[in-house]
Amino acid sequence: MKYAENILETIGNTPLVKLNVLTKELPCLVLSKYETFNPGNSVKDRMALQMIEDAEADGRLKPGGTIIEGTSGNTGMGLALAAIVKGYKCIFVMADKQSKEKIDILRAVGAEVVVCPTNVEPTDARSYYSVSKRLGEETPNSWYVNQYDNPSNTKAHFLSTGPEIWEQTEGKVTHFVVGVGTGGTISGVGKYLKMKAKEAGTTVKIWGIDTYGSVFKKYHETGVFDENEIYPYITEGIGEDILPKNVNFDVIDGFTKVTDKDAAIYTQRLAKEEGMFLGNSAGAAVKGLLQLKEHFTKDDVVVVLFHDHGSRYVGKMFNNDWMRDRGFIEEEVKTAADLINNHHDKPLITVQTEELVSHAIERMKGNKISQIPVRDMNGFVGSVDETDLLHHFISDKKNAHIPIKEIMGKPYPIVKKSTKIDVISKLISKENDAVLVDLENGNYHIITKYDIISAL
Repeated sequence: MKYAENILETIGNTPLVKLNVLTKELPCLVLSKYETFNPGNSVKDRMALQMIEDAEADGRLKPGGTIIEGTSGNTGMGLALAAIVKGYKCIFVMADKQSKEKIDILRAVGAEVVVCPTNVEPTDARSYYSVSKRLGEETPNSWYVNQYDNPSNTKAHFLSTGPEIWEQTEGKVTHFVVGVGTGGTISGVGKYLKMKAKEAGTTVKIWGIDTYGSVFKKYHETGVFDENEIYPYITEGIGEDILPKNVNFDVIDGFTKVTDKDAAIYTQRLAKEEGMFLGNSAGAAVKGLLQLKEHFTKDDVVVVLFHDHGSRYVGKMFNNDWMRDRGFIEEEVKTAADLINNHHDKPLITVQTEELVSHAIERMKGNKISQIPVRDMNGFVGSVDETDLLHHFISDKKNAHIPIKEIMGKPYPIVKKSTKIDVISKLISKENDAVLVDLENGNYHIITKYDIISAL
């Protein structure tokens, strides 16, 4: 009988799958190294097992110990699977930008998960780098993995992923393209492929996919670590605001950057046009591949590595409401009806003329809004916004108990559903923060500056 002794023996030997639709404009053969076939559904299973086995071998990880790591989710999954088989506990630290699915999956396999804020400096005590390191120091009989600087990360891909690609392409691979995060995959695979190509008298180019908000591309090109390059981004699994020791810039021939929007759109397109249900970094990799078109010829064999599975992004890149909220779905907006399309079912929040200022303040706080139309028995007669309320409240706190009618401004203009967006934008000014849309049958909705900016 042929079977694996445990789930860890199924790691590796993932297939190469040809891309047919999204890459048809490219002159070359494009093959994807499809890492979701690993048991944890990601490429990170390879290095997770390697790092654990190396730590066991040199005594850093002892029987019954606790594995501690900062992870975007996939490394945690690989570590958790190995920990289950080998009898270890796991504590994983994640940034709050990671998908809920990733956090839930890690908890489902028995790991403790600590969530930290994304928008802090790496050296901040609250960052997931700092918290994971601190937990490693404070937890008895624990091992802090540190995948960013752990050489076993790169080693795993030099020993497995690289050789598989070389053998599967019969040594014909000419380019390797992959998203760069910890750097282990690109450095390990790149080092192996370049070594084999040199032996064979050929060449292989190694290209990294970076994201805006990350430091890799500029550092590779200039040697400058530019902190002005660092800002929050949505794309998961690639890019960094630090320089991990596993990123071997000497192995990498170049980087191309991909926007959050393009990465998300191409993640959806992979599923809908190639039947490949993959994670966010796969979308970035395909868009980056297309941006590198000028570097490929008809005789080239390009291998692009896809890191993880789409099931971890169902609430994000595969959720059209999430995509729409971030402006990633391009919808033609022409009229008032289009502007309120995403929230027309929500009730219009109003305040009556005789209600108190405190009532309006509570309504704004409770609904997280900045403007409220004012009504009386005859219809809309005024408006209030947060600036006016704040001014009156700070000038005299007793104003919280006066009727809205005493401080309200002019009523918002009312337009029909068919009113063009350029007409609406002209109605909104410093003196007028919103416009009401007549939905007919006595129903109205509000359009604010935010709605118009979101539609642009």
